[in-house]
Amino acid sequence: MSRRLLCLLALPLCAACSAPPVQHYAAGRPRFDLAAYFTGTVDAWGMFQQRDGEVVKRFTVVIEGRRERDTLVLDERFAYSDGTTQQRVWTLVQAADGRWHGTADDVVGEAVGESAGNAFNWRYTLRLPVGGRSYEVAFDDWMFQMDDETLLNRARMSKFGIDLGEVTLFFRKRAGGDHARRDESALS
Repeated sequence: MSRRLLCLLALPLCAACSAPPVQHYAAGRPRFDLAAYFTGTVDAWGMFQQRDGEVVKRFTVVIEGRRERDTLVLDERFAYSDGTTQQRVWTLVQAADGRWHGTADDVVGEAVGESAGNAFNWRYTLRLPVGGRSYEVAFDDWMFQMDDETLLNRARMSKFGIDLGEVTLFFRKRAGGDHARRDESALS
């Protein structure tokens, strides 16, 4: 069987696995407002699972978000279960069409995201350090606002269209502008 025929046969399978467009969630409530949710301090707990479902890394994140004119800056501080830490600073701008465009030091090019109803879909390529090397991995990131303080996030990771695993996150916005850092020893 020719390579071209194999690709044509696989195309319907790939289409069946794709997610619905973000507009599918337009009626979802509460309405997700990226800037409003992430301005202030947000705590998050997450894990990375390989394709087979094995959890290989857990982490916590403290996100400090602030508005600087038309820009939203998100300073993310990660603490991983293996004792390592990481910082990522996102610079986000909303375009006239409502889409968000973002950059960070470990993001290749630009991230682009859009929201509808309670959902936000964010796509980008991230340089991930693994065992002394760096790999460019595509993220298809979905966030769903559950209530004023709670956000759920599921991101699929792939390389060359091959599923590598999934990142799951639970976000909780701090009430009353509490900016004190929480105890990161919860992963011990």
